[in-house]
Amino acid sequence: MLSHIKLSKLLLIICATLVSAQSLSAQGLSRQREISHVTGDVYRMRDGGHYSLITVTQKGVVLVDPLNTRAAQWLKANLSQITDQPITHIIYSHSHLDHASGGRVFGETKTYAHEKAPKTIDGVTPLVRFENDHTFNVGQKQFELDYLGAGGHGEDSISVIVRPENVGFVVDVAAPKRIPSLSEPGQSAIAQLNQVKHFTSKSFTHFAAGHGRIGTHADAVEWVTYLESSIDAVRTGLNQGKSDRQIISDIMQKDADYRTWQQYGPWRASSLRIIIKELKNQ
Repeated sequence: MLSHIKLSKLLLIICATLVSAQSLSAQGLSRQREISHVTGDVYRMRDGGHYSLITVTQKGVVLVDPLNTRAAQWLKANLSQITDQPITHIIYSHSHLDHASGGRVFGETKTYAHEKAPKTIDGVTPLVRFENDHTFNVGQKQFELDYLGAGGHGEDSISVIVRPENVGFVVDVAAPKRIPSLSEPGQSAIAQLNQVKHFTSKSFTHFAAGHGRIGTHADAVEWVTYLESSIDAVRTGLNQGKSDRQIISDIMQKDADYRTWQQYGPWRASSLRIIIKELKNQ
């Protein structure tokens, strides 16, 4: 049995290790924050694996998603890298707090969200709410907000298109060459497919997202093909009486086009299980 003194020393070592790990983690997150150029006056801010969209105008900066308090504080302190204008408008792509926290950091701004968003989002009350679509201008830039529909990722998810740069932005719904997790509680893969089909019906050139790389409209269409073919392949396997394991194995053996996509290893098989469960419950 450890003596009281040895136990106290052990606890001190454990505490010191935890503090050191937290410090290193915080430093790592700090190193992962950056502002990168998309096109024209449009940028993304990175916070680890999350991204927000920034548009600089002559009359202020329009931010899509503050992400979280620390990221928002970092952005406020580093916005001078690209402009001397303050953030004047905030758009919420949806209300999930891993993307929507931290808006209070920017003080008084004009805020936009879908009508299904909560009354307040991390202490911020959206001033402009809309049902299907809403367009507004700041300076020489136009922002087109479109509701993506219910049942997919988030009941209040919208797309944002910035013109004249023609940048399309969505969060958690789809991303260029990235496997979706489909794991949000109550989420339907078929509904999410319809959300992205709605997004691809819009005209844009550059496909930015809340996660992953920058792509093009063609990448958004490819994402639709990916999920649509996955759903069709699962349905065929179920109709043939195959087991869940056999369906997943058969599909993944033909995955040459998708094995290089981000999150393929962690999410491909699990997302197929979710599709199987959804189709069985239809």
